[in-house]
Order: sequence, then C-alpha cells, then structure tokens
Amino acid sequence: MRRKLNPKNNDDATAGIGYNPAMSSTSQSDAGQLRPDQAFHTTHWSVVLAARDPQGTTVGRDALARLCSAYWYPLYGYVRGRGVSQHDAEDLTQEFFCRFLEGNSLVNVSPAKGKFRSFLLACLKHFLVNEWERAHAQRRGGGQTPVPLDSGEGETRMSLEPADQLTPEGLFERRWAFAVLEQTMKALQGEYAAKNKSELFDDLKGFLPGGQGTESRADLAAKRGISTGAVDVAVHRLRQRFGTLLREQVAQTVSSEGEVDEEIRDLMTVLGS
Repeated sequence: MRRKLNPKNNDDATAGIGYNPAMSSTSQSDAGQLRPDQAFHTTHWSVVLAARDPQGTTVGRDALARLCSAYWYPLYGYVRGRGVSQHDAEDLTQEFFCRFLEGNSLVNVSPAKGKFRSFLLACLKHFLVNEWERAHAQRRGGGQTPVPLDSGEGETRMSLEPADQLTPEGLFERRWAFAVLEQTMKALQGEYAAKNKSELFDDLKGFLPGGQGTESRADLAAKRGISTGAVDVAVHRLRQRFGTLLREQVAQTVSSEGEVDEEIRDLMTVLGS
C-alpha cells in the first residue's frame, strides 16, 4: 500500500520546486534547470503542440510517443476501472495508442487547452465510447505495440493501491501524480548512478516525498561514518534536486510556464488526499 503524502512531515521535501530568480543566471548544466526564457522551447508537450500539423515533421509525434510511454499506466488503470478485464484493457489501451499516435488527434489542439493529462483522458473517453459501440470480432491493434505496456506490472501496481471510493477520474488523477513522481525519481536515481553514488541514493531516498525510509538521520550518519549535519546537507541537496527535476517533469506536460506551479500544487493535493 502506498503511503499518502503528508505535507506537514515533508520538511523541505519540495524545496526547489518554486523558481528561484537568483539561479536564473546560472547555466543549465550547473543549476540543472531551465531558465524562464528557455523553459517551453523544448518541453515535450509544447513540441507536440507545435507539430500538430499532420503534414509536419515527426518531431512532435516522437515527443508524444515518449510522453505516452511514460504515462501509460494511468490510462490502463482508467480502462480497468471501467470494469474491463485485464486482457481487454491491455488490448484497448494499445489500440487507443495506435490510433492516437497515427491519427490526427492533435489537429484541433491549442495551447489554451493546457494540460496533457486532461487532453489525453478526454481522448481516451471518446475512444472508449466509440469502441464499445463496435463489434469485437477482430483483435485490436493488429498486433502493433506503439507503446510498450506491461499489464502484469499494471495489475501488480493496482493491487498495491489502497482501497477507496474514488471515481475512475479521481483514480486517474492519483495515478498520474504517482507517475510524475516515479519519472522524477528515475531521473534522480540515474543522476546519482552516473556519479557512482547509487548506494548513497538508496540510503537517502526514504527522505523524499512519499519515501518510506525507516532509518533516522542519526542512524544513517552512524552507518556511513559521517556527522548528522553531513546527512542533513545530503538530504537537503537531494530534495533540492528532486524539486528541480519535478518541475522539469511537470513542464513536459503543460503548455505554458505559468501552469507549472499550478500543476505541482494540484498533484500534491491529489497525493495528500
């Protein structure tokens, strides 16, 4: 069962999430974040929006495919939540991605429509309404797998979720929020691994939002042979970097800089409910 986030117990867990003007002159490689004038030139969703002309390049489609690969589970979970079996849910989700990625789903999309998750769920709902009105004689998707799904993993993740009375839409929002945190955690773990600090990351990750570490800072200090103050510094740096990466992850799924903080607040609200 996943532990609910409690903002009161997170200390500076979200430090670094807010934009710090003092860092705006620091290079991206040093600060690990995009400057305000860069933030929405390279994000996935903005690239998708810019490439919504069906006669355009494949750059937007590739960006869209990467987003779908990262966030397939909330969609799969939504389909399962509508009373669909595991096998049929996997087929339906794959067929949705086939049509979504190959069709002209983005032709009428504009930045004013904002968040990628809202647009994606609306498209899925429309697809399901149409699909359920059709005969199911032919296997969906023609064997294509445009987005790799692991329904076994999906079922395992669903079994670990707490039982509640949330609507399918509410569950989608919560799963999306966890998916954002998961992508952020993967990026952070990758950075530590690249510096040969995987063991340090494993020791510290329990202090991140949603972390379930049972080791106190004093115990960790004794284990690593350092002072408690050094542990505090390491945790603070980890959380700062987590906050920066979370902003970058969220920026991939909204269409304007002004929506980043709003989206982060929404996700934290969902996780804390």
